[in-house]
Amino acid sequence: MKIRKNDTVKVIAGSYKDKGKVGKVLKVFPESDRIIVEGVNIIKRHTRPSQKNPQGGIVEKEAPIHISNVMYFSTKFNVTTRVGFKRLEDGTKVRYCKNPECQGEVIVDN
Repeated sequence: MKIRKNDTVKVIAGSYKDKGKVGKVLKVFPESDRIIVEGVNIIKRHTRPSQKNPQGGIVEKEAPIHISNVMYFSTKFNVTTRVGFKRLEDGTKVRYCKNPECQGEVIVDN
């Protein structure tokens, strides 16, 4: 997958309320091509009281969205871009930005 945990992404399709939002990827589900983005696709879950949550009630949390609905967002150049893979001279495989404004910037993995 070209998008990984801790990447910054922008929602480019989907729900009208979430389209255009930028957030950090919290979790990636590669088997179903879905990701959880911070502050995007908020749902309300009704929970009963438990030891973890003794009060119970309505809890808001992020739900997964399909990876095709988001695009990598370069915070350095403030632009969305496609992600590609290339090998450097020393043989290491890295991700890079394909947008001409990014000048082929290598994406540093956290």
